[in-house]
Parts: sequence; structure tokens; C-alpha cells
Amino acid sequence: MGSLSSTGIGLGLVGFGAFFILFGMLLYFDSVLLAFGNILFLSGLVFIIGFRRTFTFFFQRQKLKGTSFFLGGVLIVLMRWPILGMLLEAYGFVSLFRSFFPVAFGFLGSLGNIPILSKVSRVPGRDFPHGCGAWGLHSTGDANRWHC
Repeated sequence: MGSLSSTGIGLGLVGFGAFFILFGMLLYFDSVLLAFGNILFLSGLVFIIGFRRTFTFFFQRQKLKGTSFFLGGVLIVLMRWPILGMLLEAYGFVSLFRSFFPVAFGFLGSLGNIPILSKVSRVPGRDFPHGCGAWGLHSTGDANRWHC
């Protein structure tokens, strides 16, 4: 049996971090679960892309606002103010990962072209145009241009 790479460990940590964050939100913003999820998520990110890349990603000049809100939210959650901390984290997360959202939506749009998934994701009574996908978006290759 092969050994786990640091990317595999990082994906596991990010997955468990997301689970603990969602579980902490389901349990009425339990601050311990949210803090544990935040720590797992950030450590998993370090395992996936490395410490230097993580540091340069978070501390780029154009992303300092998002970084300060995200890490400030983590700090506020650790100080046991979970609702305010999660609001700050959410704003920071959106501003940090804003450039990745078109890629994610493009991936979701391409799921409609997979034979089995297109049947599962199809909404009854609604027919999608050819090549448009289940989400109605199709990427032209440029991150800012979407069409159906």
C-alpha cells in the first residue's frame, strides 16, 4: 500500500475542516467546532499548495482586504464570538476566492454534458438548449465571458 502524499493529506484536512464548519453551523454556531474546522481548513490548504504559496496567496497586495477579513473572522471565532466571526470569514472568503468562482461555475455547467449526470440533474418540465448544461452557463475560455 502506497504512502499518502501531502496533497492527499491536505485534501483530507480541507474536507474535515469543511465538515466541522458546516456541522458547527448546524449546531447553532458552536464556536469550538467552527474554530476546529477553521484550523483544519487552513492547515489543509498549507498541505495542498505549500507554506510559501499559501503565504503569497493570502498576502498579495490586491487580496489584503479579503485576507484581513478572513483571518480576522478566524480570530473572532477563536475568541468565541462565532456569528460575527463567520460573517467576517464569509466576506473575506468571497473576496479572496472571487476569481475562482467562474471556474467552479464552468465546471458545474459542464456536468450537464456527462451522460449519466445530465439525466440526474435535469429538472422535469424544463429543457436546456444544446450545449448549455444543467446550470445554463457555458464558458468561452475567457474568465469574464459566459454565454448559453
